[in-house]
Amino acid sequence: MSYRVLVVQPAFSANAYVVHARSLGWDVVVASHENEGRRVADAVRSLATEILTVDTNDNAALEAAVERAHGRNPIHAVVAGGEYYVPAAARLSALLGLSGLDLDAVDKVRHKASMREAVAAAGLEVPKFIVVGDPKEIDDACAYVGFPAVIKPVDSGGSVHVSRVDTVEEARAALAAMHAEEGLEFDRALTTDAILEQYVPGAEYSADGYVHDGEVVVVAVTRKLLGPEPRFLELGHLTPAPVDDGARDAMASYATDVVRAVGITAGPFHCELRLDEGRPVLMEVAARLPGDKITELMEMATGLVLPGRVLADLTGADPVSAQAHREPAAKAAGIRFLTAGGAGSYARLDGWEELTAEPWVVASPVLIEPGAGIKTDEADYSCRVAAVVFIADSPEEAHERWSEIGDRVRVLGA
Repeated sequence: MSYRVLVVQPAFSANAYVVHARSLGWDVVVASHENEGRRVADAVRSLATEILTVDTNDNAALEAAVERAHGRNPIHAVVAGGEYYVPAAARLSALLGLSGLDLDAVDKVRHKASMREAVAAAGLEVPKFIVVGDPKEIDDACAYVGFPAVIKPVDSGGSVHVSRVDTVEEARAALAAMHAEEGLEFDRALTTDAILEQYVPGAEYSADGYVHDGEVVVVAVTRKLLGPEPRFLELGHLTPAPVDDGARDAMASYATDVVRAVGITAGPFHCELRLDEGRPVLMEVAARLPGDKITELMEMATGLVLPGRVLADLTGADPVSAQAHREPAAKAAGIRFLTAGGAGSYARLDGWEELTAEPWVVASPVLIEPGAGIKTDEADYSCRVAAVVFIADSPEEAHERWSEIGDRVRVLGA
């Protein structure tokens, strides 16, 4: 049977939904604003069976357009094209009577305070936290949480405006920077509310997988490699994480309980956590595909094609026929991101050609071309200039190769 799926404003890792569905001969409807900050990639546009040009931030307009498309030719599944469209995909799934994220879970996976409340109510450890919106509340918030602490917007992603703070003055400055932010993510402004929470030491990981028929399946635990604090810029990922079986099992079990606590009963999940003296502690959980090529790393290391598995489960298709399971390509996989070190631009990547010619390098996209302007604060994903995706014969070798890439390639200034 051929299926028809809808992807709402696909970007980044969610483009894989379109690619995978079309590889199976399925029809793909893409809902996109196709204006300003919301345009689909040319490759996605060329693959889509139908483009619904609609303001994807206007719920009423989006629902009306999708209902018309469904009336012309039934849609069998709806998936979110990114973090900000998880609520829209859930509403559309409910509207069309399709399997999807329960509407009661939307706030728990999109609002960081509601998320932590739900997880804490389930008896799981979370950082001490409080929501703060008015600068006048900062002193009391800091007194409650203590230092060091982490401050972040309640509903953003991509490490945007996430920072460690060690004094009331730093917390006040971080909140002021959020309130002064004029940049938009998918034409959406940041909310004025932030969450101030206890800083959790330890290495950071993500547990990624899917939920089907009430069963939570953790496909892989991935190590996150971060830049220097007070920011938390993600500079790489290693799948599977180079940890012992006990630590991996503890993180997978904790993530399973988190997913149940926030009510994800269908579709993918991406659970970020830290391991503090052997205890997993929640950072975030999302009801979407993981970003930063983690989906591809999982496929290379485990053989599970997460977009294919999600599409199969939501449509009711056979996962084997939907090509959701393949032979692993390697025992471990990783990605290393490079930055310009705070420079406003760069001239060239020294050692790039020699490094990317290595047989263990799978892909090497340049994300920002030489000479282009770069944010200098090294705060979030938008300052990364290039990436190297690679494979290895063990998680430990993958970690060594991550370091080797950083040693061999130099981002030279203009």
